[in-house]
Amino acid sequence: MGFFDKIFSGLTKTRTNMEELEELFRNYKYLGDEFFEDLEDMLVMSDVGAATTAKIIDSMRYRCYETNAKRGDQARTCLIEVMSKYLEAGDTSLKLTTRPSVILMVGVNGVGKTTTIGKLAAQLISGGKKVLLCAGDTFRAAAAEQLGIWAERTGADIVRHEEGSDPAAVVYDSICAGKARGSDVIIIDTAGRLHNKQNLMNELSKIRRIIDRELPEADVETLMVLDATTGQNGLIQAKQFLETAGLTGIVLTKLDGTAKGGIVFAIANELKLPVKYVGVGEGVDDLIPFEAGNFVEAMFE
Repeated sequence: MGFFDKIFSGLTKTRTNMEELEELFRNYKYLGDEFFEDLEDMLVMSDVGAATTAKIIDSMRYRCYETNAKRGDQARTCLIEVMSKYLEAGDTSLKLTTRPSVILMVGVNGVGKTTTIGKLAAQLISGGKKVLLCAGDTFRAAAAEQLGIWAERTGADIVRHEEGSDPAAVVYDSICAGKARGSDVIIIDTAGRLHNKQNLMNELSKIRRIIDRELPEADVETLMVLDATTGQNGLIQAKQFLETAGLTGIVLTKLDGTAKGGIVFAIANELKLPVKYVGVGEGVDDLIPFEAGNFVEAMFE
């Protein structure tokens, strides 16, 4: 099953909202202020966010004028074009050209971070990469064990310490092991932390400094795993992580569990961060690289 099919299936709940949008396109024979006001309300309700929605509406008005669109069905085409453009926030692929490269995974508890690491490791290993997992979440009970299960399942190496150990020490040892074992990619799990817990955020900064010191030339992807069902609250979290950890992208999970898939547009527009992967199910193959055009097309299909 390709990206479009998987994302089409995963966006079932989001499309429920979009059905109202389709009705809007059908009902309006003339694109006046009332049409754009109704469109704005629907986008906000889909978690696109007020600021991003305002920009989309402005772009929509201009695009409709530019293409001489006067009816709702013509506006539909304009909206797909405009929304696709708003998702182009940077390179959606992972830059992992050095040996080793590092993927630092961050995010709050409960978003599916460890599971995402396992799925990502499986994909990289199937592509011929030698992967080492770093059990840097030493706070959550059984976090290292959970990551160890994924290591066994995927064939990845793993470095872990006892529960309650210094996470920075685990990261240091993992980097040393990665160098010694010839690992292509080191994926670092970190403790789930709220964006407003300053001591934990400071620890994340310390981990990042160790990576920069020990692997100054390495490619480093810092990915925030974000639960799509949290909507605008997730956006607030991402802003803080962006400042602290220097995010390079977002992994959006549980997209199949929300009717508000519009958060993708708010992330791209307000944070200027690319969504690199989306999770649309529980299977190993349900973590898929993000493609903006297919995503929007699947929303409106």
